[in-house]
Amino acid sequence: MTTTGEDHAAARTGPWWWARWRTALLDMGLAFVSVMECANEGIDFAKDAGIPTAAGVVFGALAGAALLVRRKWPIAVVLVSIAITPAQMGYLMGIVGLYTLAASELPRRIIGSLAGMSFVGMLIVMFVRVRQSMETGESDLGSWSVPFAAIAISIGLTAPPLLLGLYVGARRRLMESLRERADSLERELQLLAERAEERAEWARNEERTRIAREMHDVVAHRVSLMVVHAAALQAVARKDPEKAVKNAALVGDMGRQALTELREMLGVLRSGDGGGVRQAAVPLAAVGAAAAAAASRAVDEAEGPCLSELEELIGQSAAAGMVVDLTVDGEVRSYAGEVEQTAYRVVQEALTNVHKHAAGAKTHVRLAHRGSEIAMQVENEPPPEVGVSARLPSGGNGLVGMKERVVALGGVFVSGPTDAGGFRVSAVIPAS
Repeated sequence: MTTTGEDHAAARTGPWWWARWRTALLDMGLAFVSVMECANEGIDFAKDAGIPTAAGVVFGALAGAALLVRRKWPIAVVLVSIAITPAQMGYLMGIVGLYTLAASELPRRIIGSLAGMSFVGMLIVMFVRVRQSMETGESDLGSWSVPFAAIAISIGLTAPPLLLGLYVGARRRLMESLRERADSLERELQLLAERAEERAEWARNEERTRIAREMHDVVAHRVSLMVVHAAALQAVARKDPEKAVKNAALVGDMGRQALTELREMLGVLRSGDGGGVRQAAVPLAAVGAAAAAAASRAVDEAEGPCLSELEELIGQSAAAGMVVDLTVDGEVRSYAGEVEQTAYRVVQEALTNVHKHAAGAKTHVRLAHRGSEIAMQVENEPPPEVGVSARLPSGGNGLVGMKERVVALGGVFVSGPTDAGGFRVSAVIPAS
């Protein structure tokens, strides 16, 4: 297989213009044979030309040595072979030169022109040589056969090396083209693998964010209510034992509900690992799709809350001492699971924030069912100056998580303080 470009330059190990020592030794061997042939034929040429035999031998040796540069200058080798054709020498050089010329990257018009010149020169020399053989009695063929013999010999000396060179050159170019295509395909596959890895990393990050958001929503609200009830329990434990017992029961219920929701979520996460069995080899391109599918499956399998549980949620906050009222506008109807779960979580997180930052403040929850969307608003009044503080910690991720949920469904989320000193959370989610 041939090499091109930088690979070709890096693969050079031979001397001068040869890529490898093997090709250099081959060319040196062919050049040596050509020198011996031309030097031997130079003896007869010296006799015919009337020059010293030594001069004819030297001339033939120098001409035959031109075959040494056939890979670097194939045109020069063919021209030398055409030039010495009238001296009836350099047949090997002509054959090898035509083959090298045809196998090179030179334009076809140059190859055709030089091959035609070589054929014509060979035809003339063969015609004269066959005719001389007949005149000297070396051949008993008729005069009518002289042209046919000259044409046959000329074609036999020029056509086979020319056709073989064209075939070898075409095959070499085909192999180089296939090699380039293979390199291009390898680069494309590498690029696809890198993109798949990026998509997989993005899917993993999205899944981690989703899990963190779900864990926050599940734990924060329940634990916040538990802390509020525990603070109330501490305050009334001695004054009102009956109310203390009620608050203790509520704390227990909240804890059990939080544990149940956590178990459900962890069960979904564990069910996606294939029972702990790892594949020996996983195609990199499938990682992103698998991660995204796992995230989607976890969302579908998780049995999240819905809007029908909103009254129960508000009742839990009311039981914790919050004054909260619910207003529902429009015709109540069911929505997609993600829409109902997101709406529920927005109200839940907003109520949790009221417990954390505005304990004892009156809160208004409004839910509006519209034609193509559902809107919700949770607004609390300023908290009383004197009240029981539960000292609930804040992670600072509640509003961020609500906004991420709503925006992911193509909705709008707005939050901020009111002019009266309270706080308002508003969200609008498309119904489809």
